[in-house]
Amino acid sequence: MRTTSLTGARIAVAAAFFAQGFVFISLTTRLPRFLERWGLDEVTLSLLLLMMVLLAGVGSLVAERAARRFGSASMLRLGLGLMVVAVPAITLAPAIGVFVGGVAVYGIALGLVDATSNMQAVHLEHRYGRPILPSSHGYWTTGGILATILVLTTGHLSPEIGAFVVVVPLVVAFAPFLPHAAAQPDLAPGVVSAGGVSIPRPVVNPNASPADAAPTAGTRVSDAPIPWRPIWLVGAGLVIFYMVDTTASAWGPVYLARSFDAPGNLVALATFPYLVTSIVVRLAGGHLVTRFGVTPLLRIGAVVACGALLLVTLAPTWQVAVAGFTLLGASVALVAPLSFSAAGRIAAGSTPDPAAEPDRARTDAVIARFNQFNYVGALLGSVLTGLIGADNLRLGFALPAVLVLALVPLAPAFARGTLRRRGNQPATGPVTGQ
Repeated sequence: MRTTSLTGARIAVAAAFFAQGFVFISLTTRLPRFLERWGLDEVTLSLLLLMMVLLAGVGSLVAERAARRFGSASMLRLGLGLMVVAVPAITLAPAIGVFVGGVAVYGIALGLVDATSNMQAVHLEHRYGRPILPSSHGYWTTGGILATILVLTTGHLSPEIGAFVVVVPLVVAFAPFLPHAAAQPDLAPGVVSAGGVSIPRPVVNPNASPADAAPTAGTRVSDAPIPWRPIWLVGAGLVIFYMVDTTASAWGPVYLARSFDAPGNLVALATFPYLVTSIVVRLAGGHLVTRFGVTPLLRIGAVVACGALLLVTLAPTWQVAVAGFTLLGASVALVAPLSFSAAGRIAAGSTPDPAAEPDRARTDAVIARFNQFNYVGALLGSVLTGLIGADNLRLGFALPAVLVLALVPLAPAFARGTLRRRGNQPATGPVTGQ
């Protein structure tokens, strides 16, 4: 693929992440208005959010199956199209049934876009041979920040104004995403097609353990066993991240309002600085990973995140708590993008052949299933924090302060695999923590 094509695809992937963050934050920041409009209580809202998360998981599984046949680009466009249907149904609903139906459709769209945008970003990262997942996730945060600003500036207007956010996913749906890989010819055992030439499949690492072994001669790429054990380790780290992230975004404003009686127009400061510092680190993430390596960055970030959450937990004033949330955003920002990057590298394996490329069907399947860790962490963050902090919300923030330290021993799992540039030139050592 030509560099110009890669550039266009990278812009398209960034736009998909931007649209996802923009729509998601546009809807979540309007939840209080929806509660007021339909007379819903917190329990009913929790059940609606649970439905949305479960349907997002279904959408992610659908993406796994359908991407094999139609490609992740087509399924990403479908997910964006469903958003165009769901958002007006939610914001303009004439009846509660339409509103609930809109939330259900959005849940499926959320899972489709989550899974397929990460599929596209992983394949693009393999094409470039250098980390681009951090900056890709940074555009999700950019969309969230702009959505927050939009809601703050239009909050006094009718909530129906939120329907206009569908313009963003509608436009992005026509972006030039990476096309579906051409079907591979039926090859003899132990042979892989590269640039139209059939060559023997090499053994990547003869000293690897059985769990990490690359496919050997006599095994097709798509039939080779996927090394789930290291992927599960990385997934555990993703669960921890989304638990912390959901705790900050969902309970942060409530914490400022109830524990400190902060002014109503300032409770958003629990999440806004968190997003701002996240985007700064994510957009610089590729450079940071190349320079310092995955493992040191994650370990240092985990320790800093623990301190930030303790600062939030023990804060004497709401201003100190806001400082803790700000520091937290910077310290955990790279966990999610680096986890998807690691899952993609582990799934694809590596090959000394400069012409061969990772099997897209294999990596797509892994990324779609790996995306489920996202929703597990979100559920734990929203439920456990509320249960533990029912009487004193400070205790709810103490739990993630302890659990985030699990990233210290898990960090080396994020460094498995090697990105290779075209011509079989490996990316610099620190990308994989070597």
